[in-house]
Amino acid sequence: MKFTLEYPSEFASASEAFLTPDAIRTIVRRAEAAGFGAVAVSEHPAPSVKWRRNGGHDTLDPVAALSFMAGLTETITLMTNLMVLPFRNPYMAAKALASIDVVSGGRLIVGAGVGYLRSEFSAVGVEFERRGRLLDESLAALSAIWTAPEEPVRGADFAAVGPVWTQSPVQKPHPPIWIGGNSVAARRRVVEYGSGWMPLIAPPTVASSIGTQALTDVIEFGAAVCELGAQLEAAGRDPSTVDVQIEQHLVDLSDAGAVSAVVDGLAELECKGATWAVVHVDASSPEASVDYIEAFAENFIR
Repeated sequence: MKFTLEYPSEFASASEAFLTPDAIRTIVRRAEAAGFGAVAVSEHPAPSVKWRRNGGHDTLDPVAALSFMAGLTETITLMTNLMVLPFRNPYMAAKALASIDVVSGGRLIVGAGVGYLRSEFSAVGVEFERRGRLLDESLAALSAIWTAPEEPVRGADFAAVGPVWTQSPVQKPHPPIWIGGNSVAARRRVVEYGSGWMPLIAPPTVASSIGTQALTDVIEFGAAVCELGAQLEAAGRDPSTVDVQIEQHLVDLSDAGAVSAVVDGLAELECKGATWAVVHVDASSPEASVDYIEAFAENFIR
């Protein structure tokens, strides 16, 4: 199993110290040296104050943040987890994401999702009820723009009138696209457009708060992975070529019993089809995050 570092500013309790250049530089370089396969940031361009005060978190624009991280590192993969494609014109998204892939030398994974904060959609001028249709439109458009830019792409709210000169990504045919969400629609999008799935194993209360269906435990997760595999095979695709990323929550690494339980839990999830785990680390301070990264690597990576 490979591990993704969720950049620690994404904890509700994380201080603004995580948004300084020095902290970003230190944390992502330590994660790379420790053997993490990727570092991830999410997207919230205009969340409400209510959301922030009730468990939300600070974010940077993922294009800016990952571009900065690309210049600090050499091998670690850069992941959007998640970019809300319905917020963006597909040509603008294609250009921004291809630019990250170029400046990183081909190290981008595009984690994409439908979004869930109604007020945020209103703030950026996108109809909340259209988000699913817009995500499907964007996923199809990205692939077309990246692989055949000479063919004009049109959608409900945009239309290229002729061949477009745009930036091609380094990875061919394009960067991996991983789809977030637990729903039937999310798995359909993996089959049609994706090379990865990013579900959330969580009780109904947590799942409903982000607008997705619940996967309450490993058994339900395994069943969903099997269902996805069957859908991939029916579409003529090899399930082994599709990654599945789950979440690994903060654990007390000084507690041998807790570490052992996580080892066993990750092994079970891997048997059920998980290939990556996105890791939450100690976000009490940048220094504590670095210590946690090192300790996690000693227990699970090295």
